Amino acid sequence: MAPRNRLIVGLDIPTVAEAEAMVARLGETVSFYKIGYQLAFAGGLELARDLARDGKQVFLDMKLLDIDNTVAKGVENIARMGMTMLTLHAYPKPMRAAVKAAEGSGLCLLAVTVLTSMDEADLSEAGYEYDPHTLVLRRAEQALAAGMGGIVCSAEEASAVRSIVGTDMAVVTPGIRPSGADAGDQKRVMTPGDAIRAGASHLVVGRPIVKAQDPKASAEAILAEMQAAL
Repeated sequence: MAPRNRLIVGLDIPTVAEAEAMVARLGETVSFYKIGYQLAFAGGLELARDLARDGKQVFLDMKLLDIDNTVAKGVENIARMGMTMLTLHAYPKPMRAAVKAAEGSGLCLLAVTVLTSMDEADLSEAGYEYDPHTLVLRRAEQALAAGMGGIVCSAEEASAVRSIVGTDMAVVTPGIRPSGADAGDQKRVMTPGDAIRAGASHLVVGRPIVKAQDPKASAEAILAEMQAAL
């Protein structure tokens, strides 16, 4: 895959109008976009459909988790929207329900392992007995067994996850920060080049691009670093 198909720009932007302006500003430099809660609840689901109709790839970051039937029905409708990727929390039963619901659609289901804003203290507070690395690997094994299309994890765990899931599954890494960039609320971060070398197939980059003074130049710089790593 060319870097352009591996860079996912997070449209973590307040309004659809601002998101549309960002897409226009990035032009043909970017072909893959993530839409999450912030934009989805401001009309972003219709924008997701529009982007797909315009030939863009769309990563719908909904992190689904519910009873099996509810997850399955949601996945069926999302597949009909023409989305490229969809996230679920990596719990075995919902993952199995989602995989069955997505059969034949081409929708890549991604298992969210441990959020990149969380460290060991955060997991302990939430009641987990595992450290982030151990929990990520456990959930990667469960996602592989469930038939998921990929894993979402920190780039710090990408190499270990890749050794579990092999070459066919996507390994999608948020928390990507170019050298010198502010980490913000992310705790487990890595540069674009290092993430690619660690085994990531796709990089999710939001604020370092959409908050940049020149978003297109920032995206081009990240793409060049990815290309060099490849």
